[in-house]
Amino acid sequence: MAPENTTRIGTLSAPHGVQGGIKLYVLGDLAQLRKLKRVYVEGRGWLGVSRTEQSPPAIVLHLAGVSSREGAEGLRGLNVYAADAELPPLESGSFYYHDLRGLRVVGPDGADLGEVTDVLDMGHQDLLVVGDHAAYLPLQAPYVVVKQAGQKPLRVELTEDAPEGLFDTEEAEEDALPNA
Repeated sequence: MAPENTTRIGTLSAPHGVQGGIKLYVLGDLAQLRKLKRVYVEGRGWLGVSRTEQSPPAIVLHLAGVSSREGAEGLRGLNVYAADAELPPLESGSFYYHDLRGLRVVGPDGADLGEVTDVLDMGHQDLLVVGDHAAYLPLQAPYVVVKQAGQKPLRVELTEDAPEGLFDTEEAEEDALPNA
């Protein structure tokens, strides 16, 4: 389990070279990670980053205490996190997942639809997990707008173009029940 106030930045995938480098499959922009001084590796704790190398679509991390290919191999498949406070600022209109968690989601009519409880990276589309009923809302959809003050996101609003029934979880549950 990752410490509080961290954001998952990727997954370690494969050793790179013979001196302990390991490729990190990055969730987001590779350039954002080049200046990190440390990362939290699942099950291993905080490790210093001695250097990074570009290796698109990944980035190669050289971590303190990992000096061989075998050492890097032992990290394969582990999630990597960065402290929220150590992440670089993003360009306008871009957000880290931790910035979106806890935001209220409001429908076109102003009705409160719930709170963003998580954000899932689904490759080509990020999904907001909303409320206790875990409704999934595509973040990049044209009908989803993140309102902000400066760089700080305030809430998620759905426009009039949002599909009908997007949050009708009761109907979906009834449809899923087998006929008796």
